[in-house]
Amino acid sequence: MNSSASPGRGRNRWQGKIWRAGRLTGLSALGGALVICQAAPLHISLFRHEFHPDNVFAYPARLSLDFRRVAVMPLAAAAAGSDLADGCGILAPVLFDRLVKTKKFEVVAVDADKLRSATGRAAWTGNEVLPADFLAYLHREYGCDGVLFAELTSYHAYAPLAVGWRFKLVDVRSGQILWSADELFDAAQPAISRAAQQFEQPRPFFPGFYEENWVAMNSPRQFGSFSAAALLATLPER
Repeated sequence: MNSSASPGRGRNRWQGKIWRAGRLTGLSALGGALVICQAAPLHISLFRHEFHPDNVFAYPARLSLDFRRVAVMPLAAAAAGSDLADGCGILAPVLFDRLVKTKKFEVVAVDADKLRSATGRAAWTGNEVLPADFLAYLHREYGCDGVLFAELTSYHAYAPLAVGWRFKLVDVRSGQILWSADELFDAAQPAISRAAQQFEQPRPFFPGFYEENWVAMNSPRQFGSFSAAALLATLPER
């Protein structure tokens, strides 16, 4: 009886050792993972809401096939002020680059000097009373089907960063507003901060995790690129 039972007890003891070793290995691995997570600047929010600009108008939902070229107006400031003027200088090329990357249409920059010579002003926001032949002038000069009015409404170059945009896309042939957007991006808001730090970053392995991006929160150019891209993503479909 004893000799027949001993192999079973031996197997049980052997299996118990394997189970305990596996448990210790698992706990060790979990502890290592926790150490890594604590050491790396990673964050998780399981119940967070994604940021989506909501102050947007678009009609129709798709651009017509013959809407191929857009003249981009010089970036205008909502009001006089050194901060906004500096912001226009920094963010104008950023905006143009983001427009090119949408691949919605061909873009051409309106020359500020030519615009001043023709209209008396180097920049227009689209909210003023435009000269009677303004859209026809742009159509003749740039061969465009549409014009994008771009206005910088807010600009804060130090953390927490803030950029405000106001856009208006107009069909130069009909004068119809096809798309408009007006949004303030304030990095002090958690949803915007998360979206800015995740912008153009590799998708994390674990959903909900993101790595802190110091540049995104401290570079006006990078934050401006994120905010412009977020609004331009709401353009009508091609």
